[in-house]
This record gives sequence, C-alpha cells and structure tokens, in this order.
Amino acid sequence: MFTGIVHNHHPICALERKEGFLSLEIELGKDMTVGLERGASVSVSGVCLTAVDIEDGRVRFDVIGETLNRTTLGALNIGDRVNIERAARFGDEIGGHDVSGHVTGVGRLVQIERPANNWVGTFEVDAELMPYIFHKGFIALDGASLTIASVERAARRFTVHLIPETLTRTTFGTRAVGDGINVEVDPRTVAVVDTVEAVIEDRLQALLQAHLDKA
Repeated sequence: MFTGIVHNHHPICALERKEGFLSLEIELGKDMTVGLERGASVSVSGVCLTAVDIEDGRVRFDVIGETLNRTTLGALNIGDRVNIERAARFGDEIGGHDVSGHVTGVGRLVQIERPANNWVGTFEVDAELMPYIFHKGFIALDGASLTIASVERAARRFTVHLIPETLTRTTFGTRAVGDGINVEVDPRTVAVVDTVEAVIEDRLQALLQAHLDKA
C-alpha cells in the first residue's frame, strides 16, 4: 500500500527486454534503499513492483507481460526518470490517499497550461474510467496522489493543478503533450459507485418484474 506522496524521481540505468518481459534497474541511491529488502514493494511511476535485487543504491525490478500491457512501463528507456515511492509503513503520515499500485488504465496528457507558479494538466482517459472521476475527487497519476480540479465527461477529460514542489519531486515538470500516464482511480470511489449502480439496477429489475407480474 502507498500514499501517493512521491519521494522523488529517479533514472533508469539499465534495461533488458525479452518477449513479454522487462527487467529494469533504477538508481535509487543509498538513502532510498536503507531498509529495503528483496521482495519489498516499491511504486514505480504508480506501478507496484517487487524489488528482486539491490546493490549499491541500484534496485532491479522484473515486469511481466500483463503489467507491460496495462501500463506505460514498456515504453521506458535508459535515462528516463520515474516517480518512486517506498511502501507505507505503520505509523507513517498519510499525506495523500490510499494507493494500491494497481493501475486501472493509461491516460494521455492532452494539454498543458503554465500560469504563474502553477502547472495545469488536462488528461484524457478511456470511457470506462470516467464514472469514477469526480470534481475534487482523488486520483493517482504515475503514482502521485492528486486532486481533480475539473471534469469534462463528454470529452473523457479532467484537469489537475500542480504546485512547484510537486513539479520538483515528480516527472510532471518534464512531461509533454501526447505522453501516456499511469492512472489509478480511487478505490473507495470505485466501491461506492459500483455499489450504487448495482443497487439501482437491482431495484429497476425488481420494478420491471413486478410490472410484468401484474400484466
């Protein structure tokens, strides 16, 4: 489990690609690897990965086909930087929201605005994600916990506003229009929306059946 508070962005220093498989090595530095053990979970641009090897501040992760198909990790190259968050520990301050690291879709950055001391990004996602995206709701983009500023449902778009500190600690400051981004919708929102939809559907079915019985 993660909080969506990205610690920093770090470079990919080695890659090995095979069919349906990617092994990537990230330069985390010795400070970020203190207490990190093989088998531990790390959020890499919003994707929960398992550390399989740790040496001199470098950590290796293996990514299988299912993850490559559902995330942006397959497009990474040596030198690219990724958002990193260590797994939350009991007693940690929760500054963001509950983030699982299980990406629910890949969005696309379609517009960037840069008003004074701000960064405003507009993202487009698949229609299946829109029922879970609300004004002032939570969303995780490349692992960063963000608040949704506005929503355009018909266009399948939403915006987020970032402060300079977020731009410094994440990769958003170097993003360009057209870039893909890992999206994880808020799991609590998913639970509420799906439950309400199921209840409404059950009641409609019951009303329909009662009408048919009377006919």
